[in-house]
Amino acid sequence: MTLLNRRSFLGAAAASTLAPALSARTLKTVGVQLYTVRSVIGEKTEETIKALEAVGFREAECVYGNLDKVWKVLKQTSIKPVSLHLETQMFTKNQDKLPAALDDAKSKGFQFVVCPYIAQEDRGGEDVIRRLGETLNKAGEVCRKSGLELCYHNHAFEFAEAPGKGTLLDVLMATADPTLVSLELDIMWSQVAGVDPVSVIKKYGKRIALMHLKDLAKDTPQRFDEGIPRTNFREVGTGFIDFKSVLKAAQSAGVRHYFVEQDQTPGNPVESLRQSFANLAKLNF
Repeated sequence: MTLLNRRSFLGAAAASTLAPALSARTLKTVGVQLYTVRSVIGEKTEETIKALEAVGFREAECVYGNLDKVWKVLKQTSIKPVSLHLETQMFTKNQDKLPAALDDAKSKGFQFVVCPYIAQEDRGGEDVIRRLGETLNKAGEVCRKSGLELCYHNHAFEFAEAPGKGTLLDVLMATADPTLVSLELDIMWSQVAGVDPVSVIKKYGKRIALMHLKDLAKDTPQRFDEGIPRTNFREVGTGFIDFKSVLKAAQSAGVRHYFVEQDQTPGNPVESLRQSFANLAKLNF
């Protein structure tokens, strides 16, 4: 081997060694869904939001029901308001109340509003979910005129089978106009339904604008409702969801914002969020 060839070989070898490190990514910005701290934010609003800022969260997804209470403190921090969960009825039954809520959201700097949850009594089969998609299209048009983007947040029931049509979520996404309605993918609820979130990300790609990050105990039985034990909700990195694969797929798909959420925590929710944030911060994918 000549000196030149040896140098070329060593250079190539060094480059190949560095390639994994150079290609490794971490989430630059991690948001928090304030629903997680609902048990403490009412009485300790300033303390809670300042604690989340100290953890390192720089984006927030808020809940309309307590927005007035948290807003005064939130706007004094470095946490940017990005997404707002409105009341489901504003999208599905009382769209006449939607414009005022959208004006409020827009004035506060939110970019997204979310239809968060379909109550058990309003769920159904293919026909029901198709009508929901049509209704969301109408709401999405109102949102677009207000300068906001509408997302739909899933739980587990949407992954139930729609014979010949895939899943109920497939029916919803086929009905919803992609220019009017995007998806906020909750990866834990897809996993509860026995569906690998990576497969959902690859299926819907850029239609997924937002994502909820939370983990799940390995022994959780498959089901299509929310009736899992409260202890099965886990901090990111302490359950069995493959976050490296999820985040790699999400980044490739163009997911724009990520929010850590934990519906139930074993103690102080801020401490659970702190643990999730720390685990995400050191995760290369």
